[in-house]
Amino acid sequence: MTAIDLGHRRSSSTVGRSLRPRAGLVLATLALLLVVVAAAALTVGAAGIPLDRLPAALLARGDAMLDPQLARDQLVLWTIRLPRVLIAAIVGSLLATAGALMQGLFRNPLADPALVGVASGGALAAAASIVLIDLSLGASLHFMQDQILPIAAFVGSLTTTVLLYRIASREGRTSIALFLLAGIAIAAIANAGIGVLVFVADDRQLRDITFWMMGSLSGATWSKAFTTASVLAVSLLLLVRLGRQLDLLVLGEAEAFHSGVDVERLKMLSILMVSAMTGVAVSVCGVIGFVGIVVPHLLRLLIGPSHRLLLPASALLGAVMLVAADTLARTMVAPAEMPIGILTAAIGAPFFLGLLLRQRKLVGL
Repeated sequence: MTAIDLGHRRSSSTVGRSLRPRAGLVLATLALLLVVVAAAALTVGAAGIPLDRLPAALLARGDAMLDPQLARDQLVLWTIRLPRVLIAAIVGSLLATAGALMQGLFRNPLADPALVGVASGGALAAAASIVLIDLSLGASLHFMQDQILPIAAFVGSLTTTVLLYRIASREGRTSIALFLLAGIAIAAIANAGIGVLVFVADDRQLRDITFWMMGSLSGATWSKAFTTASVLAVSLLLLVRLGRQLDLLVLGEAEAFHSGVDVERLKMLSILMVSAMTGVAVSVCGVIGFVGIVVPHLLRLLIGPSHRLLLPASALLGAVMLVAADTLARTMVAPAEMPIGILTAAIGAPFFLGLLLRQRKLVGL
């Protein structure tokens, strides 16, 4: 072993040791912030639950038959508020992690599943399943609506991601400019398809399609929470193994290959995971944009680009941001409810514009 190799190993081990305490502190801080935001979200709303009554309602303490106020708190908390906050946290984690993964895969901070059409493809497939089940398949498959929607959204997101990757890649190289432009075109095509479905839909179907387009967590249920939680758990287990490979991929595909990374396998697995995470998120709450671009970029500014820390931190911060955004969406215009997609777009679009201006300065335009 040469002195250079030995020095490199010592340096790597030193960085690894210094990263571990920092990673633990960052993740613990974000987890604590998530608990605080979630507790606040559970207490506010049209039927408020004071903080001092929250533990009793949450732990089902006391006799609800003798205390009507406790019975009301438990009903609101366990049937409405808890599944909604849980799904908001899970969807935020899915979208933010998918954004961080896509940005690492394409080595560009502008990549985002919603921005480049992946979420639009999932929404198109979900909207098609809403309309076509009634028009073509009849009532025989209507009982499978809850199962068909996540599958359709996943297939739509996967198809869009693969098509986007095929268009932007040539001879093993991926053009970021072509990737973004193709994503805009694919999103436009998907939106046109949704427009056709809106035209042929009846009143009930139109309301459901509008739900996908504007984004909302009002349809949160425990069954949806369990489905999305299982997808998030599997995704996070796989992402633990991909952090180091994505760090090497940032250096270039050739460098990553010579460092022992199966680049093509990494690309395919990443594409599949982005499609699954985005598709499941879209199937539950519709299109919610800019979470996948804002969260990873903020974390890169705060903690650096290492994916071994960036990916789990994105999951936590994404959960914090979407729980907070959903709380604002259902309280800002109470008793009405603002679609959460409008709120995230109003916050994320100026951030994205600022990011573009920053990129322009870096390249000297």
